Amino acid sequence: MKYSELEADVLRLIIEAPESGVRAFARETVTRLVRPELLDGAAEDELTEEALAALTSACANVLTITAADLNDALATVYDGILVEDDLDLGVLTAVSALAHWKSYLEQNRRGELYELAIRSFEEIDHEVSADLDDILGTPEMAAEYERIRRLLAPGADQSPAGISPLS
Repeated sequence: MKYSELEADVLRLIIEAPESGVRAFARETVTRLVRPELLDGAAEDELTEEALAALTSACANVLTITAADLNDALATVYDGILVEDDLDLGVLTAVSALAHWKSYLEQNRRGELYELAIRSFEEIDHEVSADLDDILGTPEMAAEYERIRRLLAPGADQSPAGISPLS
């Protein structure tokens, strides 16, 4: 599958998914994209101490934080970025995921979830360097695609262990 085909299929899955699938996908994906190990590469010269604390707290509380509190945390992070163009990829992934999550919480737009899905593929691609003409050619990318399909497919089991749907 080519990358453009993957993007189109993921968008279709998100648009057609039942609400329970969307909720499960949203929670599981944002949690994956803000996991603590992604912040391990944050250097002291990239973020102020206050910005790193706000980012770490927002990531740790991603499923319970309000959109308003997340907005404040992201403002603190943005104000505390000390580098111009060379932010650690894990930090960038987490910040991007939080920004899309905040927009989803505020507006309930499925397009934000599409962005989370793409960030998830990009995060894996950074680790395995997938071929854009055969994007599912690596086991990691294929597994992520199957995870997304499983969560979004109508009638699929949308409540993996430990993850409950949004209220």
